[in-house]
Amino acid sequence: MLEIKNVSVKIKDKYLIKNLSVTVNKKDKLAIIGEEGNGKSTLLKCLLGKCEYAQVTGTIHYGNSFIGYLEQTIQEEVKNQTVYDYLFPNESDYYSCINDFYKFIKKLKVKETVLNQMFNTLSGGEKVKIGILKLLLKKCDILFLDEPTNDLDIESLKWLEQFIQEADKPIIYVSHDETLLENTANMILHIEQLKHKTECHHTLLKTDYNTYLKQRISALEKQNQVAKKEKRELEKKQKKLKKVMQKVEYQQNTITRKDPHGAKVLKKKMHSLKSQEKKLENKNRIEKPDIEENIQFFFENVPLPKTKTIIQLEKSLIISDIILIKNIKLDVVGKSHVCIVGKNGIGKSTLLKEIKRELETRTDLKIGYMPQRYEDILDKYENVLDFLCPGNKEEMTKIRMFLGNMHFTKEEMMGKIKELSGGSKAKLFLVKLVVEQPNVLLLDEPTRNVSPLSNPKIREALNNFTGAIISVSHDRKYIEENDKVYELTENGLIEK
Repeated sequence: MLEIKNVSVKIKDKYLIKNLSVTVNKKDKLAIIGEEGNGKSTLLKCLLGKCEYAQVTGTIHYGNSFIGYLEQTIQEEVKNQTVYDYLFPNESDYYSCINDFYKFIKKLKVKETVLNQMFNTLSGGEKVKIGILKLLLKKCDILFLDEPTNDLDIESLKWLEQFIQEADKPIIYVSHDETLLENTANMILHIEQLKHKTECHHTLLKTDYNTYLKQRISALEKQNQVAKKEKRELEKKQKKLKKVMQKVEYQQNTITRKDPHGAKVLKKKMHSLKSQEKKLENKNRIEKPDIEENIQFFFENVPLPKTKTIIQLEKSLIISDIILIKNIKLDVVGKSHVCIVGKNGIGKSTLLKEIKRELETRTDLKIGYMPQRYEDILDKYENVLDFLCPGNKEEMTKIRMFLGNMHFTKEEMMGKIKELSGGSKAKLFLVKLVVEQPNVLLLDEPTRNVSPLSNPKIREALNNFTGAIISVSHDRKYIEENDKVYELTENGLIEK
């Protein structure tokens, strides 16, 4: 139903992908994965003919298929519409699909009253649900989904997984949710940028996500074994050559002037040996396997007593004089890692901001905060380094090392924040937390927007953090690794 032949995508002089060919048939679920900034969202837009800033060559054939596209970021003009106007631009649209509308809002757990809300008043997860609802009502033949799991609550994630699994239509999607990838993908397209992001590479396999990872690790181990074997053999040759050179050198030093012909022969032989030595030295620069290296991310140990009271919260959640949730109680002590889950729109991010306000008055704690909406903080800064080290030039070398460990290029380090992808902005906040060395982390969806290949490293670093963590998340793998998990309900926090 979708045929892609020899498609290449280039921005300025940099290729994001070269000569991609793939046929996506009915019931195929093609997951596009890769590190932040490698061009996943750009590729989706190019396949749809919606990317003005990239050069695209090759052919893309849909036949007569009707295409549906869920963008990662909602367009500005939509934000000031009501949900009703967004879903039904024409009055007749509502009546023509009224039965489907009620069927889908029930499955997505969307209240009918949301129709009268302004789009920009919805929570992140609610916006994604409404975007998916619009596609379902259109009855598309092929779906393109860019980060459909962003901000969805666990119940909605499970519904989305089931929908993707059971859909009898091709779905091409970008996702950072490892659990969703494991449960839905039957084709993997992995986009990489090698050699300090100067060379693009892609791998396409018709297999599930876990099998792909196993094959990738196995291939890497095999390449490493071959490289080690080649190095051992090379070292043997170099050792043997060195002995021969030492022998010839000794002969040169001891030969008499009465034997000019012998000296000439030895000189020629030494010249030949040095040429061999040079060739072996060049061979010794064995290239690493063609694979994008993992990010390096860790926190330094921070002091925090095990019995230290971090917070004893007892309050109601109030917005615009309206009590949303009564009797919220939360006690966090010492090095606890606590995660708060709950349905979309229940008020998790609002609660985390309340906790932040409470803790910021404390002089005995150092707080690090990562918001759900990065722009709430990043809009105050223009450049990457301004955000990380305002006025502190002494930290510059260390900060550049941290950014390099997170796969930032020199251009990105010196560039503007607005040019970064969502995943790179997430990593920017994580680097900020490493630099500031707080002993209490308040994190709103810390693994959101970060690639499934980087997420295990980030979870490992957070798991090893020696301070306290209070976070909000829908990432099922991350949730499992916390000491305590609370669900925020209309009746307060309930320990799970």
